[in-house]
Amino acid sequence: MRPLLVWDWPLRLFHWGLVLLVCLSAITGNVGGNAMDWHGRIGVAIAGLLAFRLVWGFIGPTYARFANFVRGPRTIRAYLRGQWRGLGHNPIGALSVLGMLGVLGFQVVSGLVSNDDIAFNGPLYALVSKDLSDYIAGLHRLSVWVVALLVAAHLGAIVFYTRVKKESLIVPMITGIKKTEDADARPTRGGGAVALFIAVLFGCVTSWIAAGGLLAPPAALPAGSTPNW
Repeated sequence: MRPLLVWDWPLRLFHWGLVLLVCLSAITGNVGGNAMDWHGRIGVAIAGLLAFRLVWGFIGPTYARFANFVRGPRTIRAYLRGQWRGLGHNPIGALSVLGMLGVLGFQVVSGLVSNDDIAFNGPLYALVSKDLSDYIAGLHRLSVWVVALLVAAHLGAIVFYTRVKKESLIVPMITGIKKTEDADARPTRGGGAVALFIAVLFGCVTSWIAAGGLLAPPAALPAGSTPNW
C-alpha cells in the first residue's frame, strides 16, 4: 500500500464548505423569520461554490475532472461485480456526486426566485411573476426531501465503507491522501494557478449575479414622499 495525493486542496475546501453551507441553509430555512435573510445569503454562496465545482470539473486536477469519474452503465456493472479498480470517485459515487450537484443546483436556482409570502423574496424574485414564484417556492420546499435522501445515502455509504470495507472516506477528504496497491496509479495532476483563478472568478461572478448584481436598483422615492405601505 502506498499513499497518493488524490483530492486536491481546492476540491477539499469546496467539499467541506458545501457541507457547512448546506447545514446552515437547512437550519436557517427551518427557523424562518429574520433567519431567511441569511438563508438567502447562504444560497448565493452555494451558487458560487457550485459554479466553481462545475468549472473545476473541466479544468481542475485529474481526479476532480468529470471525465475521470463519470462513466456509463458498463463501468457501473463492472463495479457492482467487483471488477472495477481505480482511485477517485467510484462509478456509484460518481452518480451520487452528479445527483447532489444537480439537486443543489435546482435548490439554488429555485430559491433565488422564491418568496415566503411574509417578508422574504429571493434576490432574483423580480424576474418572475408572483404566481410563478409561488409555484417554484413550492418545488423548492418539496425538493428539500430529495436533498435529505441524497445526504442520507451519502452518510450510509460512509458507514458502509468504514464498517464493511474497512476504508475511510472522510480522512482522505481531509488530507487528500489515499492508499492504493495499484502500481500504475498516479497522483492527481493539473489544475494549476491559472485554472484555479478561472474557477474562483467564475464562482465569484456567479454569486454576484445570483445576488442580483445584474438587476437595476429599485427606483428612489422622491424627496419628502412616504412609501406606499
